[in-house]
Amino acid sequence: MKEKIYIGVAWPYANGSLHLGHIAGCYLPADIFARYSRMKGKDVLMVSGSDEHGTPITITADKEKTTPQVIVDRYHKEHIQNMKQMGISFDLFTRTTTKNHEKLVQDIFLTLYKKGHIYKKSIEAFYCNNCNRFLPDRYIEGNCPNCGSQNARGDQCDECGKLLDPQDLLNVKCKICGSTPEIRNSDHLFFALSKFEDKLLSWIKDKKHWKPSVLKFTKNWLENGLQDRAITRDMEWGTKVPIEGFDDKRIYVWFDAVIGYLSASKEWSDKQGKPDQWEKWWKDPKALHYYFLAKDNIPFHTLIWPSILMGYNDKLNLAYDIPANEYLRLKGEQFSKSRGIAIWVPDIIKNFDVDAVRYYLSINMPENKDTDWLWDDFVAKNNDELVGAYGNFVHRVVTFTQKNFGKIPKLSTLDKLDKEALEKIKETSKEISGYLDKFEFKKGLRTAMTLAQFGNFYFDQKQPWVLVKNDKEACGSVLHICLKIIKALSVFMVPFLPFSSDKIWCLLGEKGSIHDKTWDVAFDDLQTGFELESPQPLFKKLDIKDIIETEEDPFSKVDLRVAKVIDVKDHPEADKLYMLHLDLGKLGKRVIVAGMKPYYTPEEITGKSIVVVVNLKPVKIRGVTSNGMLLAAEDSKGVVALLNPGDSIPGSKVVVKGVAKKPASVLEFEDFKKIKLVVDEFGKATYNKKVLCAEKTDVISDKPVEKGAKIL
Repeated sequence: MKEKIYIGVAWPYANGSLHLGHIAGCYLPADIFARYSRMKGKDVLMVSGSDEHGTPITITADKEKTTPQVIVDRYHKEHIQNMKQMGISFDLFTRTTTKNHEKLVQDIFLTLYKKGHIYKKSIEAFYCNNCNRFLPDRYIEGNCPNCGSQNARGDQCDECGKLLDPQDLLNVKCKICGSTPEIRNSDHLFFALSKFEDKLLSWIKDKKHWKPSVLKFTKNWLENGLQDRAITRDMEWGTKVPIEGFDDKRIYVWFDAVIGYLSASKEWSDKQGKPDQWEKWWKDPKALHYYFLAKDNIPFHTLIWPSILMGYNDKLNLAYDIPANEYLRLKGEQFSKSRGIAIWVPDIIKNFDVDAVRYYLSINMPENKDTDWLWDDFVAKNNDELVGAYGNFVHRVVTFTQKNFGKIPKLSTLDKLDKEALEKIKETSKEISGYLDKFEFKKGLRTAMTLAQFGNFYFDQKQPWVLVKNDKEACGSVLHICLKIIKALSVFMVPFLPFSSDKIWCLLGEKGSIHDKTWDVAFDDLQTGFELESPQPLFKKLDIKDIIETEEDPFSKVDLRVAKVIDVKDHPEADKLYMLHLDLGKLGKRVIVAGMKPYYTPEEITGKSIVVVVNLKPVKIRGVTSNGMLLAAEDSKGVVALLNPGDSIPGSKVVVKGVAKKPASVLEFEDFKKIKLVVDEFGKATYNKKVLCAEKTDVISDKPVEKGAKIL
């Protein structure tokens, strides 16, 4: 019977596009391990899905003035498409809004409640008088008490990874309106996590094979003592609480989402027409469970999910390993949907070969420490390694063989170097397997690339261009060995480069898809006599000038910042102009002149956060120097609306996804006019159909304007 391997992958929020931080953090490593395990003859079930019940969903819906269902439907569809395009080979990628998932979440909830693992407790909660509502944890922000980060949420600080209760935060603000909420009492249900301390300590005793960082993180939590966690929250979107008296609350997303691992397995079974099939992975003690995630998710998988399973049904399998990755960063900053710091998957797929992206993410994977996506390094590794070493070896060998033999030639007498080459294939196979079994994906890929480099060395040493003139049989034997190396590489590269591997497999005359084969086909004989076709290059050489992040993009020269209006005065020499006194945080205070008088009263503008071009060349307007220009939209009906960056901190940047910021020291107004900014159908400010993002939110018009309204 095949060894059962279960792979659970963290569920992305369906409130925005996927970025490369998501891919490098969990989806690519999970896919590498899944593809490798399948080829090693193991029975793999890999599942995940869109997390659709979190407050990030409702926050996005609020911004777009639409419903959470519209948001999740849009991004779930995009997630499915992007996962397929990136070659992430899920057996099922589902969502948390299915009836199947809701039923299981409520069943587990009730079971834990009846066993006394969930209990009622009155707590102090933040209430916003301005919004007239209790605030779920992600509707409040403040300073982290652990690391001091100013962008900590009410449930967790992304910077240091510490889980938080809302009351832990310092300098708390309402994320919706920016006001300071007050404390009121509210009844909630709690999960008795503290009850599971002893069981968890016993469970992790034999987990010496875990990554040191994961084990240390988990032990630190246990040593500090586990705290019971609220399992309900004040909101209307999410899985309903199956207990009377809590109609105005929903089940907390931290509890809801992890149950997706089990509900997705059951859904997959139902789709196979075998409702009990999931039990082979969940109830067979020999089946091994692996969870792939980024480091901010560690406690949910090493402590909370195991505790839920222990309390619900102790016959279900717990994790065997949790190889959490560190962060992929962009120029030293953590990828973030809300702050617009990211390279977005939809954009990268449009502009680059997927295997090239997978290659760079694999060779630069944040396995044990944070790594950076660097565009110049991406280009260098693509050109020097993927194209120059691997692609070049495949192309030169197949082209030379096709030109001089037309088909795969026979193997004849072997000399010492020939035997070394064939032995190198076996050694490489063993070495790569050793690395992939331990989740050392970078070393595994580097080992495969070493075989490609050896292939180039062997080809050069044997000089087939000389042999073909003097000893064609010996030349054919050399090319046969080169093609055997290429065949082996097509197998060894499958986990990393699935698309090009399949192309090579077919190029050599092999039947079917390489993804249906086993690892050992790397050693099978070639199809001697198969007529070769002239190959196309596997990979494209890149020019740094062609990269998305380009200095030539006019938008890159603009420095847009969030400013808070602290005072409004009439212009002494103009009836339609205001002098706005602005707070730009670390950039200091300044005055700009703006023609907003016909559209806003001083009271309507004072205290507002707006978007300002801060590097625009200062200009005197009717005798008053304006040190910048605010942005506002105007439609065909003459409606004028300021741009709203939410409660982002004054001085924080406003960016566009996929465009680097290389602001000019002084920007001429004529250069700014080249940038066409408009409002889309959701009221969002856009550039080339890409949304402007402030530190904490997408930038929107602060009053309804027509789609296509121009911004200046």
